[in-house]
Amino acid sequence: MKKRWVALGVLALLGAGGYWGFQANKYRLPGLLQDWRDPVQPNRPVAWQQGPATAAANPPGAKRPPNIILIVADDMGWNDISLNGGGVAGGIVQTPNIDALAHQGLNFTTAYAANATCSPSRAAMMTGRYPTRFGFEYTAVPVAFAENLTHGSGIGPLKPIFHKELITDDIPDYPDMGVPASEVTIAEAVKAAGYHTLHIGKWHLGEAPKLQPNAQGFDESLAVLAGGAKYLDDDDPDGVNAKLPWDPIDRFIWANLRPAVTFNGSKRFHVKGHMTDYFADEAIKAIDANKNRPFFMYLAFNAPHTPLQATREDYAKLPQIKDHKTRVYGAMIAQLDRRIGDVMAELKRAGIDDNTLVIFASDNGGAWYNGIADLNAPYRGWKATFFEGGIRTPLFMRWPGHIAPGSTRVDLTGHLDIFATIAAAAGAKLPTDRVMDSENILAGPAKRTAMYWRSGDYRAVRMGDWKLQVTKRPEKARLYDLATDPTERHDVSAQQPQRVAQLRAMIEAQNKDMAKPIWPGLIEGPIRIDVPLNTPWKDGQDYIYWTN
Repeated sequence: MKKRWVALGVLALLGAGGYWGFQANKYRLPGLLQDWRDPVQPNRPVAWQQGPATAAANPPGAKRPPNIILIVADDMGWNDISLNGGGVAGGIVQTPNIDALAHQGLNFTTAYAANATCSPSRAAMMTGRYPTRFGFEYTAVPVAFAENLTHGSGIGPLKPIFHKELITDDIPDYPDMGVPASEVTIAEAVKAAGYHTLHIGKWHLGEAPKLQPNAQGFDESLAVLAGGAKYLDDDDPDGVNAKLPWDPIDRFIWANLRPAVTFNGSKRFHVKGHMTDYFADEAIKAIDANKNRPFFMYLAFNAPHTPLQATREDYAKLPQIKDHKTRVYGAMIAQLDRRIGDVMAELKRAGIDDNTLVIFASDNGGAWYNGIADLNAPYRGWKATFFEGGIRTPLFMRWPGHIAPGSTRVDLTGHLDIFATIAAAAGAKLPTDRVMDSENILAGPAKRTAMYWRSGDYRAVRMGDWKLQVTKRPEKARLYDLATDPTERHDVSAQQPQRVAQLRAMIEAQNKDMAKPIWPGLIEGPIRIDVPLNTPWKDGQDYIYWTN
């Protein structure tokens, strides 16, 4: 009997140890499982398909179609670009190469992201449609991730909400959460017009083979399929890391993501050097390979999205920035700007600069969880809010001989218009069997009078200079006159009840044409409008709950 009790005690201790071991390592389990299923291979050279050795002669009176490069930054704040607000750390970090795209081309100063988070915004860029039209309302996350991880255990009295009641058997598996194959992507449209199509960088629009870039119109794809990746190994001697202990998502990223990519659906392999440098280097090689034929390149850098990792060389250039995380972030911005400059220099070296349309945008505003104030200054709000700081995006277009240098436009434009504008430049056809929300904004001012955003019960509309945001938590309508209050400091909803009612009605009418989400928003997380995540709670701070 005594031996039996001893055995049971040992089993109990082992069980308890296993439980606590699981709790201590649960953030690492997804990465460990993926490493087991798809171990990261050593770096290998990427063999880009070689175009013609010489440029084909154009028919008499005809011109070669332009090359088109769409460059997208990830979570870049409005104030990260020195042209807009001065630059990181009070202007210490300048972005001359990104600024040059506006100086040498057209700056759309009233351009908006299609959503306040990356995945739905990218879906809009690729399809030219509100992502809610085809059910892509939320960023894809596995159910287990949603249940176990939110941005903090809460902020003061504000606690995250997990909607367990929305879990059903018909939720797609995580790899199947993406842009449906039935949608027409801009890559498919220009490929049909004779373009060679290239994708380099972040995808985040579905990881199942039928949803990956090669199945969605891209001839070649060097991809981070998920929502993010590390830029370097944690212990890389050439890197400097800044971890964010206040953010559970950051802990998950460090534990699970790898500095790895796939090429045309291959097994994962390690990048060479820092991922921002790697993507730029491969873009330069791909341009050289395709310089003698029309090509479309979607160059989707994952910088400056977390994890915060800079090269030691770039970090060393910013000793005047005393806050470590801001210095790492600033070094990442400086690196991204420099490498975009290198891509532009390659166009000149290859002799195709004057026949290339370059478009630059960010997927949404700077993130509150970075813990860095003023990323979106002078605007309020962050990524995952419909305040201007979350959805106002840079949008620059440069095309020598077609766009006058130093041009500016104030009409209501944004991610939605990238599809039609690229298609028009390429001579490609727009789909005619579905509603398209995209306009060719190089043909003239946008014709739309309103733009809409939705994530669950959080909704917004801008019509003319009036903008209404409606939230369920807190139950509130916020109305702003952007003509006199562009930074949304003064809510005039109490003084303008009829306008609130008018804009609410517009939101409801537009919602009737949208699709049911393909997968539910399982998480509602609190986000304070005016301070980053690492700021202590104070009573009276304004907030919204973001659904994902």
